[in-house]
Amino acid sequence: MNEKTTCDILIRNTSILDENFQIRRNIFIAIQNGIILSITEKEPSGLTVTKIIDGKDLLWMPGLVDGHMHTGQQLLKGAVLDELPMIWTRIMLPFESTLTPEKMRLSASLAALEMIKNGTTGFVDAGSYFMEEAARIYLTSGLRGALSHSSMDQGNFPDSIRQTTEEVLASEDRLFDEFHGKGNLKVFYSLRALMNCSPALIKATAGRATERNTFFQAHMNEYAGEVNYTLEKYQMRPVEYLDSLGVLNENFLSAHSIMLSAHERSLLAENQVKVVHCPFSNCGKGVPDTPSLLEQGVCTGLGTDGAAHGGLSLWNEMKIFRSVMNAFWGAKNADPAVMPAKTILKMASENGTHLLGEEKSDVLKEGFKADLISINWRQPHLLATNNPVNTLLECVCGNDVSDSIVNGKLLMRNRQVLTLDEEKILWQAEKYFTSREVSE
Repeated sequence: MNEKTTCDILIRNTSILDENFQIRRNIFIAIQNGIILSITEKEPSGLTVTKIIDGKDLLWMPGLVDGHMHTGQQLLKGAVLDELPMIWTRIMLPFESTLTPEKMRLSASLAALEMIKNGTTGFVDAGSYFMEEAARIYLTSGLRGALSHSSMDQGNFPDSIRQTTEEVLASEDRLFDEFHGKGNLKVFYSLRALMNCSPALIKATAGRATERNTFFQAHMNEYAGEVNYTLEKYQMRPVEYLDSLGVLNENFLSAHSIMLSAHERSLLAENQVKVVHCPFSNCGKGVPDTPSLLEQGVCTGLGTDGAAHGGLSLWNEMKIFRSVMNAFWGAKNADPAVMPAKTILKMASENGTHLLGEEKSDVLKEGFKADLISINWRQPHLLATNNPVNTLLECVCGNDVSDSIVNGKLLMRNRQVLTLDEEKILWQAEKYFTSREVSE
């Protein structure tokens, strides 16, 4: 290594989860200009180091990517559990119609804090309102993410969020023009739900995404009502309907994707569509045939559908996903390894980066982007293990994440978030809920 090589961060004497999901010990990681400069078993010489991290007792791994979350629902925690079906139209949508710039700033601040402290380094927001306010918070946080404007032009909505096709497209364009490529952020085009999007909006949204070389996403096959809508109106299932419009391609994210027919799964595979499951949210509605999707080569990631649904911890989602897959698919086929730990960890990390359209940020490897987190391994529930990879999935929770680095920048060190004022944000949250209780 050149004697004049500079290094922003050097992590010394640590362990890593490598690109093959194997544990390597006594490793040195050098990071420079947002890139992993080297991963070696011997401390590199001749480096001018800005920040040294003692990696003893830490396990470093790729950061997690939340493939489907809702910043605009962060203040809805605890409001939807045990409620009757169609909570989106009865609770969530009415709440989002009352959002203000101030509420969105608080929502984004809390969401960013929660993701950083749970080891999430990247996310895809499904779309809401006042997303410019959220984007400014996320820029400050340092997280890697994709944002969307909530896109609906038909249905019975409150006046505050009612938009024509042209108004929706203009809102999407404004968000894209201001924030796409700014910092670690991207902007995706969005279809909130097919029953709330006209054919004109669907085709125009897909066209805009193609013209601007970005992704577009939609809630798909989540409820029976959504499937019945396209069957009754177009005599096609949702994925078949989008295929008939010619909008399915490798840049489309199909969120949820629970109630898929065999033909729909084939269409997703043929068009290289990417899929996101949200286990906690989904398990009350159905069980996706993820084994078939993976066998057909469909890139499948995990999301929280948070924050109203169970929070923003992908560690929780991975555990739930493993249990649901085993109970539904594994038990009936006597296959306890129907969804192995390595597969699920890959879905939450490597596959997640593909949902973001990122290259060279999915594994810990020289020349790749430095998006990584550390796990504090010296704890009674982790240290005594016969298989560290299995224990990652079975036992790790968000509180075990010690450090977070995104694009080579430390966002959290020893559980202390460095890019946001955690105490101020928590004070603002307390003030919001206290004032709301008083008004009620």
